[in-house]
Amino acid sequence: MTISAKISDMPARNGWAALKTGFRMRCPACGEGKMFYRFLKVSDCCPTCGEELHHHRADDAPPYFTILVVAHIVGALMLLVEENNDALDLRVHMVVWPLLTLALVFWFLPRFKGALVALQWALRMHGFETAEPRALPGKAA
Repeated sequence: MTISAKISDMPARNGWAALKTGFRMRCPACGEGKMFYRFLKVSDCCPTCGEELHHHRADDAPPYFTILVVAHIVGALMLLVEENNDALDLRVHMVVWPLLTLALVFWFLPRFKGALVALQWALRMHGFETAEPRALPGKAA
């Protein structure tokens, strides 16, 4: 039996629900366990349900989406402020925009990575197609 035949026999996974769960940085399988054990380090498996998460291949997509969204937010706000208050001191701009940019990047980046890992899980990509949930130590399988 080929992998594609195995995948077609498996129950479908809801991609939108997985994206929302991943954006909350939770396990796409159970929605409870934390996906990350550090800022951007994906756990090998979910601490709650045992679903393997180490298969992900997020690569450059989360930073790309983060830059895309943050640049549009900050750029629009800069134009709006400049248009409504062109007498604002340059030092204020030099403090506000970099700080806002950093804050938004640190907020969005793990969420976009979580959403991407969850989408890969839902679409059974990169090893998620054949992975079986792992038994957790101290819990019955």
